Amino acid sequence: MLLTIDVGNTHTTLGLFDGDEIVEHWRISTDARRTADELAVLLQGLMGMHPLLGEELGDGIEGISICSTVPSVLHELREVTRRYYGDVPSVLVEPGVKTGVPILMDNPKEVGADRIINALAAVELYEGPCVVVDFGTATTFDAVSARGEYVGGVIAPGIEISVEALGVRGAQLRKIELARPRSVIGKNTVEAMQSGILYGFAGQVDGIVRRMARELAEDPEEVTVIATGGLAPMVLGESSVIDEHEPWLTLIGLRLVYERNISRS
Repeated sequence: MLLTIDVGNTHTTLGLFDGDEIVEHWRISTDARRTADELAVLLQGLMGMHPLLGEELGDGIEGISICSTVPSVLHELREVTRRYYGDVPSVLVEPGVKTGVPILMDNPKEVGADRIINALAAVELYEGPCVVVDFGTATTFDAVSARGEYVGGVIAPGIEISVEALGVRGAQLRKIELARPRSVIGKNTVEAMQSGILYGFAGQVDGIVRRMARELAEDPEEVTVIATGGLAPMVLGESSVIDEHEPWLTLIGLRLVYERNISRS
């Protein structure tokens, strides 16, 4: 079994692979204050519930692949792999790790590891050119060329950030549930805010992706648009440009980068 861990700013997603197939997954909050020992206990609790794994920490785990946008959490996870999985091959995605994705940016080190991993998985699954839209704390748009190169991207405030900002900065507004309103024209304040969030973000996605596709390929219709991230299902039905929905895109990319690096070692 391969354990994959994707640490985002708000949530951490874990996936368990049996070969190419993801057989289990978990989603927990990202807490930069957790120590390595606390993380180990949390992992033991989650994986102890899976019938294919043993009760002892590490039983059944043959490899670990990790990427993180939170440096302090990456540091603690590095300690987890050393103390509790010392005999298990592990890959922590950071500068020097082979991904096979050329990064055509002014400063390649600025690009988040999760975005490169997403690009790797997108090319493997759908080939290029493509655009990956990741609905996380931020909504990110990543452009990948026909040759599998990471060309660049766009970063916009995420859905949850926008909802929280409305609740904090609007004197008569409050934080609302992220849900589909009855109609575009809201009949009350909550529905009006829900409509603005849902259809506003759908329009944002369509507009940005169309512009990116025109720069990425001579024929924009050749560009495959892949949605991922925890909030993607909210926008899928309203966006006209999304071709594929792959909720485990980053975890699949972590599996691929593990295989490439372990085979090279």
